[in-house]
Amino acid sequence: MNCQYTHLEQEAFLHISGPDTLKFLQGQTTCDTRKVTPNHAVPGVFCTPQGRVVCDFLLCELGHDHFALRLRRGIRATSSAVFGKYIIFSKAKLDATREDWAPYACWGQDAVTILSNIFGELPSERFGTAHGDGFVLVQTDARGQQFECYLHSSSSAAHLTRMDELMDPGSETQWQALQIASGIARIEATTVAEFVPQTLNYDRTGHISFNKGCYTGQEVVARLHYLGKPKRRTYIAELPPGTNCAAGTAVYDAVSGQDIGAIVNCCTAQGKTHALVATTAGGVANGLHLASSDGPLLTPGELPYTLD
Repeated sequence: MNCQYTHLEQEAFLHISGPDTLKFLQGQTTCDTRKVTPNHAVPGVFCTPQGRVVCDFLLCELGHDHFALRLRRGIRATSSAVFGKYIIFSKAKLDATREDWAPYACWGQDAVTILSNIFGELPSERFGTAHGDGFVLVQTDARGQQFECYLHSSSSAAHLTRMDELMDPGSETQWQALQIASGIARIEATTVAEFVPQTLNYDRTGHISFNKGCYTGQEVVARLHYLGKPKRRTYIAELPPGTNCAAGTAVYDAVSGQDIGAIVNCCTAQGKTHALVATTAGGVANGLHLASSDGPLLTPGELPYTLD
């Protein structure tokens, strides 16, 4: 069968629990937390007061008054510290040290069939969730071929045994390549507070609600949405095989030689180096070089959504 799975070692959970959790997050993040239910997760971002993205996340419910933000492991501690400045007056508690829940990814044309055999009833829409004894499943695409599976240590061994029996082992870089192909930008340690949400296309990927009310950084984000236009957007690109690439690396316009953006995410999977790059439309048209004006040339790809 066509289905793979892998442990997402570069991902982690920032746990938030207590009766005020969703109310607190509603006032701090770009997503509408009123849409979070046992059957639905939401993507979002947390910004500085200046509208710069501290972290992106997928918010889901793990249990009664217990929620988690799935984000990059390398930014969990810094994100918790920034959240912690605002949470002190809420009946909610942050925990950036728990490791009893672990994230896995499952993908492929037969993912629904196989996951149904293992876990039973599945979600049927993007960001739909299904809960059971020691697991949460989140469908992360519209076609039902990509899922994140969160396993609790109390029952993970049994679930992983079944997954190993019915699925092929994949790699985290393969999963990351799928996310890049989906145009889903991720904040990493080197890019914390570097971008406004629209530069990362978060207004196109469902990470921002423009009718939820106020939150930290909302004035900047809303002003750009209603009164302005992002100078830079995020585009898909491919680099020559074997090219070393890291988030935050500058990119240069092939015509002017000027620094006009940066790598957002990059990974190598199945012999290809995939990247998301935040830059100008003109730079994409002229051609982009990595790290210097005569560095490796990026080959542009096609986003699965429009930027107009």
